[in-house]
Amino acid sequence: MPVGRVIAFANQKGGVGKTTSAVNTAASLSYLGFDTLLIDLDPQGSATSGVGIRKKGLRYTVRDLLVGGCRAEDAVLPTGFKKLDVIPANISLAGAEYDLLDSEEGSDEAHLKKALADIRYRYDYIIIDCPPSLGMLTINALVASDGVVIPLQCEYYALEGLTQLSTTLGHIKKRYNPRLSITGILLTMHNPRLALSVQIQSELKKHYGDRVFETTIGRNVRLSEAPSFGKPIIYHDKRAKGALHYLQFAKELHERA
Repeated sequence: MPVGRVIAFANQKGGVGKTTSAVNTAASLSYLGFDTLLIDLDPQGSATSGVGIRKKGLRYTVRDLLVGGCRAEDAVLPTGFKKLDVIPANISLAGAEYDLLDSEEGSDEAHLKKALADIRYRYDYIIIDCPPSLGMLTINALVASDGVVIPLQCEYYALEGLTQLSTTLGHIKKRYNPRLSITGILLTMHNPRLALSVQIQSELKKHYGDRVFETTIGRNVRLSEAPSFGKPIIYHDKRAKGALHYLQFAKELHERA
């Protein structure tokens, strides 16, 4: 029986468009007809609210899933958008880092992988929004994943963290998850009219080759305002540049995933 492709969106640097990319890629994949599950693994819960789910009053969240408080199927919620489900998060997830480190079984990097085993077959894609850190939550996501998409803002400070993240991915692959690979690097907040954006894109392609996605995500007002309506951009304004960019990216991701 085929199982869903699990892809983590990870970058230890904040403000690079990671959650925006995870939410809108998941929504675009579902819009294209793929059964998709979005997992919010960030205690801020922005991916949860980004698909219209209220963070307060949730019966189960991803924290319950990680610490054995529920089954995966119990934590899944429909979003109201076609073929898109979510496992939500809220601030309670902040304590899960310590729970995972202090569990009776010892530090367990594979909690999420084990928890998802029973529902992977239901989905074509499972997209994980990681927190902006390389702690136990992100490690659990990487151990559970087949591939990693690295959203990268078009600025030089973003490039500095790429080496550290690549080293961590190599460590996870060697020690815990031999099938893990970098699916690709996604340039966000890209402006082809700015010399800096063009230069960074050129540098990345020089060092990482075809690991850099051809699709880039530009700055877009409609894309920025969509989360305040609790909608992915494709459902907020499907004619907006941001919607077209993520739809194109979802197609490219499907081709290489």
